[in-house]
Amino acid sequence: MILEILKYPDKRLRTIASPVQEVNSEIKKQVKDMFETMYAAPGIGLAATQVNFHQRLIVIDISDEGNEPLCLINPEIMQKNGEIEYEEGCLSVPNYYESIKRANEIKVSAQNELGQTFEIEAKEMLSICIQHEMDHLNGILFVDHLSKLKQKRLKKKAVKQSKKL
Repeated sequence: MILEILKYPDKRLRTIASPVQEVNSEIKKQVKDMFETMYAAPGIGLAATQVNFHQRLIVIDISDEGNEPLCLINPEIMQKNGEIEYEEGCLSVPNYYESIKRANEIKVSAQNELGQTFEIEAKEMLSICIQHEMDHLNGILFVDHLSKLKQKRLKKKAVKQSKKL
């Protein structure tokens, strides 16, 4: 099922997600729906917060073919190394891209959609994507990394757009 993606400046995007207590059938369905929504958007990552589901769950697929799905439940960054700057976009902030600095390499602990704990070492694009989606779980948008002036301009534009809908 394709879910509605919340758009900036919707206040629900600022909700801090709660940990997933148990990987049950509801969570598995949410994961499936989020992958479907992300692929349809199209995007390379989606956090549960973006679809108004406030639990610590993200889905990612950075492959060109869209055939390498990665589900992270209750993700935690254990290590960060280096720095990379990359132009990011966001399904919740359509048609807006800006260069953001993040850690180039990270080590993450999470659970998969079967509830199994695993660790992943990510670098470059995957590292950026995981950090971007984890920000969403903490109520942070990539625009929060911008200057106050750019944030103000973007918010004004987004409010204007939302009134047209």
